[in-house]
Amino acid sequence: MGMEWYDMIARRNGGYKGRSVFTWEGNSAEDIFEARLMQLLPQHKSVLDAGCGHGEFTLKMSAYTDHITGFDNSMELLRIAQAGLEASDVGNVEFVYATTKTDLPFEDEQFDLIYDRRGPTSIIEHGRLLGKSGVIFGIHTDVSKVRERLHTNQYEDIEIEEFNEALMVFPDEKEFAIFLSDIPGNPDYTRPEYHEQLQVKLKENRIDGRIAVRELKYNWKAVRPT
Repeated sequence: MGMEWYDMIARRNGGYKGRSVFTWEGNSAEDIFEARLMQLLPQHKSVLDAGCGHGEFTLKMSAYTDHITGFDNSMELLRIAQAGLEASDVGNVEFVYATTKTDLPFEDEQFDLIYDRRGPTSIIEHGRLLGKSGVIFGIHTDVSKVRERLHTNQYEDIEIEEFNEALMVFPDEKEFAIFLSDIPGNPDYTRPEYHEQLQVKLKENRIDGRIAVRELKYNWKAVRPT
């Protein structure tokens, strides 16, 4: 997915976030990830947020640790993140432009925790950034590359947990179309020319007579190879 799409989402949605209205039923993997991260953060002093997006989550997590560096490769998202930082009273966060496609601009063993909230799974290949016994912790919808990269780079104590019971329930067709349109790579299903495709999606996402999407996400955790 090119940066043009993420920059567009940043401008249109005010950040890397959805616009649709829905309710959660069941335990969401996102909530579990956040709760576990809040437990991990106080044990680590130097933290990297890989793919920080518009920085809202980074600022929220800053209350639980000494320092967080967030990086992203969308300048539009970073602009929003920096504006949010400057408008806050947070003093232990910095945002940096960087991409995992090149050597990241950080020192060896600079961090003792890296978290990856649906950011680039290629951060796994930058294990040099973690100190001894450093932890990497993430959440993603597709775990195949995560598993492959963790094993290829010889991480230790690998834990991968699947969550597939929570439901996102949408009140109507309009909100579901907005949700679909905010998924990377998807067309704008709110436009008339995609009406037929939207109807197909609606038929595929009926659960007990409601418009609903079953969450399928993975929380994963590993320790830097020694």
